[in-house]
Amino acid sequence: MLFISKQELAINEQIKDREVRLIGEDGSQLGIVAGAKAQKMADEKQLDLVKIAPAAAPPVCKIMDYGKYRFEQSKRDKEIRKAHKVTEIKEVRLSMNIDNHDFETKQKHAIRFLKENDKVKVSMRFRGRERSHSDLGMAAMDRFAAALDEYATVEKPAKFEGRGLLMFLAPRKETKANKEQKETKETKETKETKETTKTKVSKESKTDA
Repeated sequence: MLFISKQELAINEQIKDREVRLIGEDGSQLGIVAGAKAQKMADEKQLDLVKIAPAAAPPVCKIMDYGKYRFEQSKRDKEIRKAHKVTEIKEVRLSMNIDNHDFETKQKHAIRFLKENDKVKVSMRFRGRERSHSDLGMAAMDRFAAALDEYATVEKPAKFEGRGLLMFLAPRKETKANKEQKETKETKETKETKETTKTKVSKESKTDA
């Protein structure tokens, strides 16, 4: 199996080799041809000649759409990085008497973290006599979890830790909106299938009659 070099690849007029082992755009082996002829074949197809294995003897070149190749390679690399991303825990701090504007700002921060596939630690520290009104703090925590319900699941419910409350949220694998959209689509497709079958049976019944 031939692996394409990870180094910057030489293309078109950058290739100076007298002979190359040529691979067609469909992966077919075209054998050893003159470098100039390989370039002409690529030009005729309005594609690029790319040296994919410069260390081989003779070097291996492939006819391809180099711009499309680079785009797809970048997309694959991005997906690989995303798949291997280490989950981090980001913190959002709330106060017991948080106002609506601050609450919405904290909510937006948490949503951004969750969309990046990070977990969120929600903390609240009580000052002075606030500890005696901890029920208000717990209510604020519950309200925050409810506001993020579309994006997160409660991994660890709010509980007292020292002089404050801690709650941990984990990103949903599939948001509720996407799930509902998927279910609606499946329901619609099922309904259309049933209607098509019903119409077909009805026509067959009339034909038999």
